[in-house]
Amino acid sequence: MAMRSADQIKRIVIQCSLPAALEAMGERWSFMILRATFNGLSHFEQFQTTLGIARNILANRLGRLVEHGILERRDCPEDRRKVEYRLTPKGEALLPTLIALRQWGEKWEAGVPNNPVLVDARDGKPVADVIVRAEDGRPLGLHDLRWVDRADLERAEARCIYTGEPIGAK
Repeated sequence: MAMRSADQIKRIVIQCSLPAALEAMGERWSFMILRATFNGLSHFEQFQTTLGIARNILANRLGRLVEHGILERRDCPEDRRKVEYRLTPKGEALLPTLIALRQWGEKWEAGVPNNPVLVDARDGKPVADVIVRAEDGRPLGLHDLRWVDRADLERAEARCIYTGEPIGAK
């Protein structure tokens, strides 16, 4: 990414949605609960037994994930005394994030197991690495990216529609 002034960086940092996303997810246990949910677990006892997490921490993290709309809490149809936690569309949208973090860990963290392998259910082949792509599908690296203010982007898009020139044309 291009070098920016301290003021530009400050504005980007203040307006960036990453802190809010991190606040919603919390820390390690939230990601572990989410992974378990993606793998079909839905009951408090299942999470507690499978993850080996303390009950008070689990209750706190589940509450936080529900509060942020990542999971929903509902009565279990088979046993009304139990509740289950299910992914919301907002929670399902975290799948690429979880896969990217796992792939990063497999590549860069020493001694991290790379088993089991995540495969495409249709053909049984391993899923491709999660990467950042341009709108036209090109893979993008760090030096291909830059931050722009949303209002500036919208003005550029409007100018593009009006003039027919691509965004970024001088």
